Amino acid sequence: MRSREIAKLKSAGAVQRRQAWARETLWKLVGGQPERTPLNARTVGSFERPGYRVEKIVYESQPRLHIPALLYVPTEGKPPYPGILFQMGHSLNGKAYDSYQRCCQGLVKLGFLVLAFDPMGQGERIYYPDTAGRRTRLGPADDEHSLPGKQMLLAGDTATRLQLWDAVRSLDYLAAHPLLDRSKIGATGQSGGGTLTMLLLAVDDRVAAAVVASGNTENVACPDYNPPGSTDDAEQDFIDSGPAGFDRWDLFYPFAPKPLLISVSDKDSFGTYSPRYISNGWDEFRKLRSAYQAMGHADRLAWTDTPLPHGLEYDSRLATYNWFRRWLLGKPEPLAAEPAVAPEPEATVWVSEGGSVVRAWKGETPRSLMASRIVRKEPVPLETLVRANKPAASLKPTILRRVPSRGVSIEVIEVPSEDKVWLPAWLFLPPESDPSRPVILAAEALGRNLRWHEGALYQSMAAHGSVVCVADLRGIGDMAPEYGRGNPHYARSHVEEEDFSWASLILGKPLAGQRTTDLLALAAALRAHPATRGRRLRLAASGRLTVPALFAAALDPGIAELYLAGGLVSYRNVFETEEYGAAFANFIPGILLHTDLPEVAAAIAPRRVVLAGTVNASGDALEAAEVRKLYQSANVEVRARSQWDEAALNG
Repeated sequence: MRSREIAKLKSAGAVQRRQAWARETLWKLVGGQPERTPLNARTVGSFERPGYRVEKIVYESQPRLHIPALLYVPTEGKPPYPGILFQMGHSLNGKAYDSYQRCCQGLVKLGFLVLAFDPMGQGERIYYPDTAGRRTRLGPADDEHSLPGKQMLLAGDTATRLQLWDAVRSLDYLAAHPLLDRSKIGATGQSGGGTLTMLLLAVDDRVAAAVVASGNTENVACPDYNPPGSTDDAEQDFIDSGPAGFDRWDLFYPFAPKPLLISVSDKDSFGTYSPRYISNGWDEFRKLRSAYQAMGHADRLAWTDTPLPHGLEYDSRLATYNWFRRWLLGKPEPLAAEPAVAPEPEATVWVSEGGSVVRAWKGETPRSLMASRIVRKEPVPLETLVRANKPAASLKPTILRRVPSRGVSIEVIEVPSEDKVWLPAWLFLPPESDPSRPVILAAEALGRNLRWHEGALYQSMAAHGSVVCVADLRGIGDMAPEYGRGNPHYARSHVEEEDFSWASLILGKPLAGQRTTDLLALAAALRAHPATRGRRLRLAASGRLTVPALFAAALDPGIAELYLAGGLVSYRNVFETEEYGAAFANFIPGILLHTDLPEVAAAIAPRRVVLAGTVNASGDALEAAEVRKLYQSANVEVRARSQWDEAALNG
C-alpha cells in the first residue's frame, strides 16, 4: 500500500497531499498533539568563552516538566543570527557528551545561535536515579526511555509524543529569542537525536534546513524484511504504523523541498541496526529524491556517509557545518577544518544544582504525568482491543502421527491458527478416558517440551484418565523465532521477546492478541477432535501466558473453566510500579482506558476462574486477600500458591 502511494508522487500537488497526510497520521499514531502551555523559561546562569557565551536555561515543555538546556550565543558578528536546534543521541550525560559539545561549539563559532537540551532520561533529566542521585540505576539511556514508555502505552500515550513535544517546545523557545533570524532555523542531531530530528521535521514548518546523522532511518515495511526489524527504544517504534501505511521515511516527506542532509555510518548496517539499514535507507532515499524532483528542488536533498562507527565524529561534524553554512549562511565553500573546540567538564554545563532537575525543582516525571491520561472511555469489545481473531467454524486439528507410550497414546497434532501459522501440540490420550474429568488445554510459559516424557506430569495425567493437550503458542518453545541475519551482536540482542513484541505492535498485532488467537484456535480444534467431543474444556496457563488465556476464555464461551498459575494481577499494577518486570508481550495499547484484568475475569461469569499464586508487576507473589480485593466477582477463586500439578490442572 505504502509503495503504491509513494509511486504516485509525480507532481508538487501530490507531494503536498502526502505531506499533510504524513503529519496528520504521525500525530494520530503517537497520541495526538498536546496543548501548548506556558514555557515559564528562565535563565539560571551563564559563562563566557572566546567567541561565544553559554546561557543556562530551564523551561517547561508541559506543566512542571522541566527541560534543562544550553543556549550557545555568538559574541562576534551581528545579530540576528541563524539558529540551530541540536538534539542529543542516547548519551547518558545528554548535552554534556563530548562530541555533542564539540558540534555545538563549532556551530556557535561559525555564527549560529544554538540550543541544546537534555532529552527524557538523559543528562539532568534522569528519572530513575541511583543512590547518589546523578546516574541512572537502569543501565543504558534506552531503558530510561522505554521503561516509562511501555507504561505510557497502557494509558494510550507514547514516549514518542512526549519526546517530540519536548522538541517542539524547545523550538518555541529558540524561535522566540530576540537574537534569532526566524527565517533561518536549522535542526540536527545524531543517533537518537537524529531520529528525534526526523520527528520534528514531520510536524514543524519553522525548520528551514536539517541534518539527520545516524538516525533510525530503517523502515519496517521494506524488501527482504529481517524480523523483528530495527526495533529500538520506545519513542522510535510507531504503534499501528503498519496498518496505517506509515513508516520512518514518511517523516521526511513533510519537510520537502527544504534542504536536508541524511548522514549515515556504513558500519551501522552490521554494528548498530539491521543488515537492511543502508540498503533500505538508500532505496527510500531515492524515492524521497523523486518527491524533491517533483517539487523542482532535487539539489536540496543529499546523502553522505562515513566508514567510521556510530558517532558524531570529526568528519560527520564537518559535513554538518558545511550543510548549514551552505543553506543558512549562503557560504557554499567547504570548511577545511573544524573551529577550535574544547568540551567543558560535565558539571560546568549543569543547569540545575547538582545536575538533576527533578531534585532541584521537584517537578513532574513522565510517570507522574501519565496518571492524568487514564480517563475511562466507552467500552471497546475485547476482541477489537486485543486484536484477536476467532477461528473458522470448520477448524480441525491435523493428526500427524500417533505413537504408543507406557499406558497412554501420544498424538502429534498441528492446528492452523492464522494464515501460514501452524501450532504444534502434543495430545496425551488415556486408554480409557474418564468423562468426569475435563479435557485440559495447557499453555506452559516454557513450552510444550518441558513435562511431556514418561513419568512426567502430562503422561501421568493421561494414565489416570485425563485427556491433555500441550501446545506451543507463537514465540514459545518450538514457535520461538529464529535468529535474524547480520552481525551476531545485533542478531542476539534482537531475538528477545520484547523486540518481537515491539514489531508486533508496529504491525498492528499485539503479541498477546496473537497468542489469544492461538488459544482460541486450539480450543476449537480440541472440541472438533473425536476423543474430546462432548467433554468440558479447561484451559490452564502459567506465567506470561495467563493474560492471553484470560482473554481467550472471555472470548470463547466453550472454555468451561480457567486455571491461571503465577499470573499478573492487573495492568493497573504495572502502570503504578516504578520498576516492573511484567512481560511486554502482554501489553495492549490503551487497555487501561477501557478495561483491566479483574474486569475481564468478572465478565467470564458464571464460568469458574481460579487464580493461583498471582503476582504483582515485579513478579512477587501476592497474598490471597490482596488479590481478592481486586477480584471480587463470585466466579473467581483465589489461591495463595501457584501449583502446576495433576490436582491443580484437573481442578
